[in-house]
Amino acid sequence: MKPYAATQGGVRLALRLTPRASRNGVDGIADDAEGRPVLRLRLVAPPVEGAANKALIAFLAKTLSLRKTDITIRSGETSRVKILHLAGDSAAILHKLDNWLA
Repeated sequence: MKPYAATQGGVRLALRLTPRASRNGVDGIADDAEGRPVLRLRLVAPPVEGAANKALIAFLAKTLSLRKTDITIRSGETSRVKILHLAGDSAAILHKLDNWLA
């Protein structure tokens, strides 16, 4: 299973963020505590005053060629496990995610 799916007006992305890492990058896809797939990401930014969330949005925007305003955190603002909404053409975003994670 994939940690992302098409929704109304975009794509829903589930991820687990590791802040204060040695480098920015993807650690693959794993299952969360409930057995649902999540994309594991690590970022250099610390989890202080929203810095990790801002870095996450900037990293995904650059990687997927989206605008920062197209990426919103739907749940998990202060948690490591987050649900994001990537606004735009679902098919195009799904294609970018598939290519990025291939």
